[in-house]
Amino acid sequence: MAAKLQPLADRVLVKPIEKEEKTKSGIYLPDTAKEKPQEGKVMAVGPGRVTDDGKKIPMELKVGDRVIYAKYGGTEIKVDDEEMMILRESDILAKKSK
Repeated sequence: MAAKLQPLADRVLVKPIEKEEKTKSGIYLPDTAKEKPQEGKVMAVGPGRVTDDGKKIPMELKVGDRVIYAKYGGTEIKVDDEEMMILRESDILAKKSK
């Protein structure tokens, strides 16, 4: 699926990871009560940003990284009926260690 979409410049294609549908006490949450996911897996990365003087700045992220991103950052899209996000690398707040 990620092969169909190649982000440009400093953009990253992220597949959101849905949080648990149940609270710790065992109560199931309806869709209306769920928060928008802020964690995801990097599916594809662009080649990197080019500065005004032509210098290329490589991406810090790679395919497979788990990341936490800004709640309202990026653009939501559907690829093969799967929800995805296209984000700038600057919208990514942290990379989770494995």
